[in-house]
Amino acid sequence: MAERKVAVIMGSDSDLPVVKGAISALKEFGIAVEVHVMSAHRTPEAACDFAANARDNGFAVIIAAAGKAAHLAGVLAAHTTLPVIGIPVKSSTLDGLDSLLSTVQMPSGIPVATVAIDGARNAGILAAQMIGIFDAEVAFKLSKKKLEMKQAVLEKDAKLQEEEL
Repeated sequence: MAERKVAVIMGSDSDLPVVKGAISALKEFGIAVEVHVMSAHRTPEAACDFAANARDNGFAVIIAAAGKAAHLAGVLAAHTTLPVIGIPVKSSTLDGLDSLLSTVQMPSGIPVATVAIDGARNAGILAAQMIGIFDAEVAFKLSKKKLEMKQAVLEKDAKLQEEEL
């Protein structure tokens, strides 16, 4: 199977601190990632062109992060058949609720999987799970990570049980 990569598109470079969670998660699972700044409103042609050609350019999943009006994920999803994961970014207004609603409320036929406000790490993990459907190595790394998380919780519980409360 040819290596597939994930595109991480952000509406503004000010979203980079948020999307770093997705980038690091993808790298943890050995998935190639390409990061770009594109705006649904300021560079709509570039965003549409990128999405329309993403499959031919070797992408398997697109992650889109945007704040405020947050139409980026929907615009990308309208121009591709690849899965699109939206990250609503918390902005200075409405604590990110505006971004969440703009990302999650898509019309029928144009789905966008949406993670929590500023939930970039989960977006990266979800993209890895999508790739893991067909990539056994990524699936194995995901299973290993789940076991590590389980072990960490069990260790915390054991430590708590040893303490006098």
